[in-house]
Amino acid sequence: MRIYVGNLSWTADDNELRDAFAAYGEVASVQIITDRETGRSRGFAFVEMENDAEAKEAISGVDNKEIAGRQVKVNEAKPRNEKPRY
Repeated sequence: MRIYVGNLSWTADDNELRDAFAAYGEVASVQIITDRETGRSRGFAFVEMENDAEAKEAISGVDNKEIAGRQVKVNEAKPRNEKPRY
């Protein structure tokens, strides 16, 4: 399951996210989204977990928790709608 993590501190790193979610099960990947030009975090990330039951438990467990000094918003990621490029 792909999990969206919003309101993320710009100083948060992959290890902090992995640790927060690993308490609920195996984390397959962590991807902090960065700005192409500056390389700075855009304030959100995606975490992937293999087991859906563990992922749902992680969503409720990590939602509104503080990571790197900010209270994060966590929910199941929605499929991305591809926008046509003109």
